[in-house]
Amino acid sequence: MGFHKIKLIDLGQIEYKTAWDLQTAKHQELISYKKSEQREQKRPQHSLILCEHPHVYTLGKSGSDANLLIPQQNLSQIGAEFHKINRGGDITYHGPGQLVVYPILDLDELFTDVHRYVRTLEEVVIKTCEEFDIQAGRIADYTGVWLDTKTAFPRKICAIGVHISRWVTLHGLAFNIDTDLSYFSHIIPCGISKDEKTVSSLSKELGRKVSLEEVKPIFIRHFLELFELEMIDN
Repeated sequence: MGFHKIKLIDLGQIEYKTAWDLQTAKHQELISYKKSEQREQKRPQHSLILCEHPHVYTLGKSGSDANLLIPQQNLSQIGAEFHKINRGGDITYHGPGQLVVYPILDLDELFTDVHRYVRTLEEVVIKTCEEFDIQAGRIADYTGVWLDTKTAFPRKICAIGVHISRWVTLHGLAFNIDTDLSYFSHIIPCGISKDEKTVSSLSKELGRKVSLEEVKPIFIRHFLELFELEMIDN
């Protein structure tokens, strides 16, 4: 049996709400197809949405408003927005220089294991970091990808927050490439105090500017390999 097909949708820099609406529409297409008893229509494809957002903070359904340290009415002063959304996890930041990835996958076609899904997303980022000679890994009890995991002060380079309905995935990951890390000072990222753990980016770790275009093909290659998917053109 061959690999399942997936369509790449690279949106470039796009407003958070616009990308959210698109991924929600793709998510609902797959769910509606699975609910339908009439399967004559063509099955919707898996989608891999890549994008970059203007400054925005998003709060997951299990998060706390208290982890946004700047009053919402003052967000316009730093050019940022705020959205409450239906993914898991707490508060996080998206902004320019960050690779945001929304895989819309029907896990019934791949594997029905939420833990495996999240670990595989982490592994894609870990393998991508390896190609830049950066050792990344996991920390017990904390989702995402981290640097210096065996030290007292690990640094987070990628946040992950997902939502799964009828085994169709929504939301995804935010991988800091050349991100303005000062924006994380306005939140308690993922509810984790900066006295415990901090954030970093590929550019900061390498001491040079790394572009999203440099990272995307590497990330995509590892994503396809680890999820055993094949890219289609249309």
